Amino acid sequence: MARYGAQFGPDVTFLGVPRCDIDEPSSYADADVVILGAPFDGGTSHRPGTRFGPQAIRTTDYLPQDGSRPSLALRTDALTDLKVYDAGDVEMFSGDAAKSLADLRTAVAKVTGAGVIPLILGGDHAIAFADASGVADVLGAGRVSMLHFDAHADTGDIEFGSLWGHGAPMRRLIESRALRGDRFLQIGLRGYWPGPQTLKWMADQGMRSYEMTEIVARGLTECLTEAFTIATDDCDGVFLSVDIDVCDPGHAPGTGTPEPGGLSARELLDSVRRICLELPVVGIDVVEVSPPYDHADITAALANRVVLEALSAIARKRQDERGGTSWDPRRPLLEDR
Repeated sequence: MARYGAQFGPDVTFLGVPRCDIDEPSSYADADVVILGAPFDGGTSHRPGTRFGPQAIRTTDYLPQDGSRPSLALRTDALTDLKVYDAGDVEMFSGDAAKSLADLRTAVAKVTGAGVIPLILGGDHAIAFADASGVADVLGAGRVSMLHFDAHADTGDIEFGSLWGHGAPMRRLIESRALRGDRFLQIGLRGYWPGPQTLKWMADQGMRSYEMTEIVARGLTECLTEAFTIATDDCDGVFLSVDIDVCDPGHAPGTGTPEPGGLSARELLDSVRRICLELPVVGIDVVEVSPPYDHADITAALANRVVLEALSAIARKRQDERGGTSWDPRRPLLEDR
């Protein structure tokens, strides 16, 4: 699989990090994380445009594209403290879902097989099947749990005559046995879909879904703590899948199926930080950013920061493991400076 660069728009990397070539393992032999673009919206059921998501996530920032982003909170610069490379976009034709997802799965498996964390920029949520399957192909079927942030369960069956819609990847992952239903944790569900038959299927698989009403009643912190316990039981790693529509449309308007009443941007960033600080994350995707609907780049900016928050927390986790330290969120900004 050749490196294609950007499928749409200028050929730039995520905030200026170095390039690599998926077909040349030596180009990312020292990597901690490899970023892949998945410019696919062939699974979209409502508003399209997520094929332009990878480009927007890579570039939506008011700071220079200089390959450096020091985190005020975490006291680390993920883009220099980690070896982060960008392999460009996997070529994905939205008119051929099966081939496009197979090519993405192969690319993700190559990265994972090199002992590197793949971080995939979507694209609609159909790509999650390829992303998590590619990781499971290397680490073992049923050995990776899923933390899935989304307004929607994405456990539908056949949509518009296709198995590969963005409302079905989680069902496909469980049906294929790549992931276990009883190690599948969903956070932020709300609204008016799916119906009783699909909910029964989910219950039969042992899935655990934290609907927004429960999150409000119990508190996000408590729900995450419970989810972490389940996710790390009898699994070797955690895949984090973030659909940007988990946030309220006021915080993420540029998405295909906006659903009012979601998490705030702050809650999502804090959750991603905590996951990547506390859990053995083996893969990440950030999906459903649709620039044509994104007023003032609100959604793309948030997705960019979701990626940076994940990277910064991974860098801090490794720093603490090496140095025997621990991050304290109460520590004053200028202490020890």
